[in-house]
Amino acid sequence: MENGIRVLLLVVALAALPGCATVRNWFHHGSAPAPAAGPPPAADESDDSNPPRVIEPEVARRQVTVPRIRSSNVELGLDYGMLSIEDFGTHPVYGLTAAYHITEDFFLQGEAGRSTGGLTSFEVLSNIQLLTGSERRFTYYDLSLGYNFLPGEAFVGRGRAMTSAFFVLGGIGSTDFAGDTKFTANFGAGYRVVPTDWLAVHITVQDRVFQSSLLGTAKLTNNIEARIGTTVFF
Repeated sequence: MENGIRVLLLVVALAALPGCATVRNWFHHGSAPAPAAGPPPAADESDDSNPPRVIEPEVARRQVTVPRIRSSNVELGLDYGMLSIEDFGTHPVYGLTAAYHITEDFFLQGEAGRSTGGLTSFEVLSNIQLLTGSERRFTYYDLSLGYNFLPGEAFVGRGRAMTSAFFVLGGIGSTDFAGDTKFTANFGAGYRVVPTDWLAVHITVQDRVFQSSLLGTAKLTNNIEARIGTTVFF
């Protein structure tokens, strides 16, 4: 009988072993198996062989036309403005201008102009004429040295730019007035604009100084002139 009990216990134990495995499968059913241990995946070495793409900016370039001024560097032109003759009032003046550009910065300029003086306050009050009609002609000639500075551009609207520069000048000459020829010193400044390859526009203010004793006392007279002119390059 003892042998029978042993056989029965052995059969029960054998039956229990597959059952435990089945129970374990119930708890672990549906879970992903743990990854196998090992070295991490190797990095893709192809990234080093392909450098990053460079983005090139697309900038619209503005076309600039540089004035092609003639190589002879000679200017000839006309001008018109107003001349304040000391003691004789302010009157229109007109003249000729010729210039030669020695370098990009320095130039020589010759001028000739004419105006007519009016009546002095003494003549108006006393009704006495100090000068005849021909003696009231104010005619000047001079030769000046000029210097260009602050070169730049003058803009007309948004699509047109013109070469420009400020300049100063000074020189000597002579003035025929009141029946006499007087040594004259002149100095001033101006602004030049080159709208085309062959044309320039000038705005100039100058003072012409000479000694006069017409009214009985010798003194230096200042005769200020403001004018606008156009010149052509040759």
